[in-house]
Amino acid sequence: MNLKPETMQQIEEVITHYPQKRSATLPLLHLIQEDIGYLPPETTEWVAAKLEIQPINVYEVITFYPMFRQKPIGRRHIRVCRTLSCALTGGYKTCETLKSEFNTELNEISPDGNVTIEFVECLASCGTGPVLMVDDELHEKVDCAKAKQIAAQIKAEAKSS
Repeated sequence: MNLKPETMQQIEEVITHYPQKRSATLPLLHLIQEDIGYLPPETTEWVAAKLEIQPINVYEVITFYPMFRQKPIGRRHIRVCRTLSCALTGGYKTCETLKSEFNTELNEISPDGNVTIEFVECLASCGTGPVLMVDDELHEKVDCAKAKQIAAQIKAEAKSS
């Protein structure tokens, strides 16, 4: 794994916090994803060796938790809630609007490299649907018009950076 020295130091430190090394699986995966941006295929074997566990034990964690990404994403990560309350208030239309605005499909990097749009399970704001998150920022009551405003803001920020 090609990790920054600081990340390697954090990994070594985190492992010491647990009486059983395997308990450090989640923190290690978070540190690796924070450093690289996703969990490349070699992550499973590397973490398993580091924690002295079977690779399947790491793979189960990576594939169970939706916050772990197994491939790179765009500079901005948009997650649109698809759970029932958001679906009933227009979440599917919101998602389609964003896909159209960025000329991309779900779970792909947009042609300009700016965004990856994901359709996810509950974002825990069921009373204010449809909801979405741009990176770590929650947006509530996002109808198609508001989705277009959010897209325009992301595009403007990308041009200015």
